[in-house]
Amino acid sequence: MQTLDSYNFGGKKAIIRVDFNVPLDMETFEVTDDTRIRGALPTINKILADGGSVILMSHLGRPKGVEEKSSLKHIIPTLEKNLGKSVKFADDCVGASAVEMAASLKPGEVLLLENLRFYAEEEGKPRLPKDASEEEKAAAKKVVKESQKEFVKKLASLADVYVNDAFGTAHRAHGSTALIADLFSPENKMFGYLINSELKAMDTVLKSSAEPFTAIMGGAKVSDKLLIIENLLERVQNLIIGGGMAYTFIKAQGGQIGTSICEDDKLDLALDLLAKAKAKGVTVYLPVDGVAADKFAPDADTVNCKIDEVPADRMSLDIGPESAKIFTDVITNSKTVLWNGPMGVFEFDKFAVGTTTVAKAVAAATANGAFTLIGGGDSVAAINKNKLADKVSYVSTGGGAMLEYMEGKVLPGIAAIRGE
Repeated sequence: MQTLDSYNFGGKKAIIRVDFNVPLDMETFEVTDDTRIRGALPTINKILADGGSVILMSHLGRPKGVEEKSSLKHIIPTLEKNLGKSVKFADDCVGASAVEMAASLKPGEVLLLENLRFYAEEEGKPRLPKDASEEEKAAAKKVVKESQKEFVKKLASLADVYVNDAFGTAHRAHGSTALIADLFSPENKMFGYLINSELKAMDTVLKSSAEPFTAIMGGAKVSDKLLIIENLLERVQNLIIGGGMAYTFIKAQGGQIGTSICEDDKLDLALDLLAKAKAKGVTVYLPVDGVAADKFAPDADTVNCKIDEVPADRMSLDIGPESAKIFTDVITNSKTVLWNGPMGVFEFDKFAVGTTTVAKAVAAATANGAFTLIGGGDSVAAINKNKLADKVSYVSTGGGAMLEYMEGKVLPGIAAIRGE
């Protein structure tokens, strides 16, 4: 398989699928977190240093057609600042401006294409009104699938070589992540540095983890993490469950959770997971106490209580201090740690204590010699908010992609390069 380091990009035009789906301030359209842009720099700089030119393509947001707020032109100032050079911009990704600007691109220059998702062909899904009939949906899908082939051909024609460095979209069989790779020969397609580092970090956790291995799962729903939990039960010694999903487990065991979030249709599933963990010798840690609020709001009145004795008129929005202490002890004594999902309603400072405590514990484990992998929006946000990104082993840029890889699924964007 071709690699970035073994390829000489001198005189070549490389089209790179990057993940520039970054958060914007919707009033100023300024980038509020440039982590993903910085993550793409090593790959871009390698190609430029070789004497090649770079064509960048990405999506931004979930537009239903051309939308001003989703234009990639908004990220140009941040991209130029990080790259330290000017960036050309094509106001289309496959139209005349893209073709002309790509054709005239000189070695050392960078061109950014407009949002790929301005075209339905990128995702291969038709855009129809909600009341469309099944026949209309089927017909529209056929049309989009046919036009998708031309869309991908146009993208591929802009360059000599294809580089996929967008791990965050590698789990989607989209035009620019999977289909385009088929139009390049094996020697002219490869992963960028970011995807390679992502795969290396995840393979370290999945295939060569040191023990004890602790997985920390948070977030709202058990159903969102079912497959990854089942896969990890084959590998971990400890499983810490926090966040909203914990209350499904607590209620399943007869606990009183007040008005806390709960998937009532997943109670049996929760018990089944606990039984599987026990059978495999995995120790499951659930919260023992929580911070119960009288309403879902940043200024809510709160009381600490046992996790299975939440007052009937309150909801638990964070783990309590005793839980935080137990979790910290387990994490800091681990040699491998995977963290995905917050311990509470992290967006409210009042209920971010548990998540922050876990973030600091993961950093402490890293200092003790553990390999630590962080993935998922709120987990990454907690690490960044506490300025701990350089205190952990790896911070993943792909929430959904990381989950699916950890579940053991084949990611289309990865398989297309590997030839799987």
